[in-house]
Amino acid sequence: MSRILFAGLGNMGLPMAINLARSGFTVTGFDIAASAMAAFSEHGTLATSVAEAAGQADVVITMLPAGRHVADIYLGDAGILAHAAPGALLIDCSTIDVDTARQVGAAAATHGLDMLDAPVSGGVGGATAATLTFMVGGPATAFERARIVLAAMGKTIVHTGDSGAGQAAKICNNMILGISMIAVGEAFALADKLGLDHQKLFDVASTSSGQCWALTSYCPVPGPVPTSPANRDWQPGFASALMLKDLSLAQQAATATGAATPLGAEAARVYAGMVESGDGGRDFSYAYRWLAGKAT
Repeated sequence: MSRILFAGLGNMGLPMAINLARSGFTVTGFDIAASAMAAFSEHGTLATSVAEAAGQADVVITMLPAGRHVADIYLGDAGILAHAAPGALLIDCSTIDVDTARQVGAAAATHGLDMLDAPVSGGVGGATAATLTFMVGGPATAFERARIVLAAMGKTIVHTGDSGAGQAAKICNNMILGISMIAVGEAFALADKLGLDHQKLFDVASTSSGQCWALTSYCPVPGPVPTSPANRDWQPGFASALMLKDLSLAQQAATATGAATPLGAEAARVYAGMVESGDGGRDFSYAYRWLAGKAT
């Protein structure tokens, strides 16, 4: 499995593809943006078409914005499934809706190909440092085949179940994250009104019942956690628009299944407001500034 086609060289895909190349894989990159292709050119070869490159790859990895893009690149006469080499392993690392992941996975099976949905957590920092968490859905045999490839890009690799289970885990995880960041942001906004110092609140909450990842690893106010985006003017990180995308996927799934997610729905409304007000490019921890009425 030394030859890899990596399609989607955006903010996440580019460092992931670079890490694969640095780990000794022969990587061919593809993206519709010329700037992305240029950025990868010194690390591997460039594909002129996905269909042609898929026929020469042992592994095809995609990292794309939405379900419609995944369906477009895999399905149809010009798609990956129609041109992939026999026995190729297909891994979609995009974050998309569960139904599309299952649809494409089923189509791959009809072509005799192993396919995994393997969305990631860890943001651009994790992609760059090769410390991503992979949530992987699909056949267990395909998961075992993929381990060596995913290990070049991430630190934690979890087989979550059958096709679509990776996407299910991703949207559930990020719903927890979106809700908890709003809770932390609200607490600091209230502390501002009460005249409570940010560091003092952090010292208490981070060592008591209010402790959570959104506080201790990604604190939304400058100071307590030096590596958090709050200390670099809330530059992402993980953009608010992407958090809204994941929360919207969670709400879509909740509606389809009849699951009760009132806090998830409210979190989606908060991030929708941030995006509508022009803060979609800020890190999702900017929710603190937005809730505190300090957004610029």
